[in-house]
Amino acid sequence: SVLCSAILSSYLLGERLNLLGKLGCMLSLVGSTVMVIHAPEDEEVTTLDEMSSKLKEPGFLTYAAILLAVCFLLIFYLAPRYGQSNILIYLTICSVIGAFSVSSVKGLGIAIKGFFAGQPVLQHPLTWILVITLVASITTQINYLNKSLDIFNTSLVFPIYYVLFTTIVITTSIILFKEWVTMTVVDIIGTVCGFLTIILGVFLLHAFKDMDVGLGNLPQVLQGGQQAPVTRDDKNILIEVDNSSIAPEDKPKVFMIYT
Repeated sequence: SVLCSAILSSYLLGERLNLLGKLGCMLSLVGSTVMVIHAPEDEEVTTLDEMSSKLKEPGFLTYAAILLAVCFLLIFYLAPRYGQSNILIYLTICSVIGAFSVSSVKGLGIAIKGFFAGQPVLQHPLTWILVITLVASITTQINYLNKSLDIFNTSLVFPIYYVLFTTIVITTSIILFKEWVTMTVVDIIGTVCGFLTIILGVFLLHAFKDMDVGLGNLPQVLQGGQQAPVTRDDKNILIEVDNSSIAPEDKPKVFMIYT
């Protein structure tokens, strides 16, 4: 997702992806691979009754209530005020809602397998609760993800969204299925290191996205003889034009009239 979105936005949308951005994408892939290798195994849940009992546990209910409170705070208070200028607002909403969509998909997968096995899953109330939750969460995610893509750089949106979404999903999986109980110390360290590698890759992609650093001018940039020019290609940044040949007295003046 991180690599494909960055490359496609570079070719199809004309958004620049410098050398450091490409390295950031590769680090994200490496971190993802390390996380998958050391990922905990899912606890086997085969029926909707087992899924229902896990969803009713006090720990998960408290966690879900906290996520809903954070989501409402972001949607109704922070998004109208800071959503247009802060990339984390809309993406955090998508990531928090993603915890409910992933849990719903997990439950509906169990329901679909039970349906083909002849179980009366359509009469189970949890099935329809999961369907409603999935539709509402996916709709909200698509809405705010599109808002973020309309404002910010595509090659920047997807890596940050990937990190936030992965964090929420891992936390949800830990609380709902208690996966970390069966993990060894090596797997825990590997998972944490993989996640930190992803964060490092996203940092490279974000912090130096405006610098024109490539293989062609890399020796000059490293030697300090040439400063890497800054390119501003975000959708929310206006191009600044500085014409020093115009004398101060010849520059247009702006008068403000108060009534």
